[in-house]
Amino acid sequence: MGVDPGLVDTGFGVLEAGPGAVTVVDAGVISTSPGQPLEARLNAIHAAMHRLIQARAPGLLVVEDLYTEYKFPRTAILMGHARGVIYLAARQCGVAVLALSPAEVKRAITGNGAAGKGQMQRGVQTLLGLAELPRPSHVADALGLAVTGMARVTGRLPLGRLQRAARGAS
Repeated sequence: MGVDPGLVDTGFGVLEAGPGAVTVVDAGVISTSPGQPLEARLNAIHAAMHRLIQARAPGLLVVEDLYTEYKFPRTAILMGHARGVIYLAARQCGVAVLALSPAEVKRAITGNGAAGKGQMQRGVQTLLGLAELPRPSHVADALGLAVTGMARVTGRLPLGRLQRAARGAS
């Protein structure tokens, strides 16, 4: 299961690996209102993630790591809060967490560590054989995290094959 953390929108994507294929089991966004107090938003993210993890029982939760360079330090702190409640939900459900950098995921999916949102959406669409682009971009990022985490940890999806497929989609 991949998770793209955010205070307004947290994207998630659940994949299942079968013989020769990877299937999208569930994908979507957990949204909170910017008008709510921070603690209410964090509680909503935690509760939704906890329910989702319990319902889907993933073998691994792959979360986007914090960027090393934020223009606004407050953004990094707020993202850290969101990541913290996601980590807590995973721990409470007994699921291991793997953090991957955005550049690593972009490189695995598109072959370009600086790929834009559109490139990521097209790469994920091609790799997973989706009829439509995954939207919003938070969902594409979460699915990309799940694919990359699966490839990195289990070796079931060779990254070279993923990159070749993604390049063919561009």
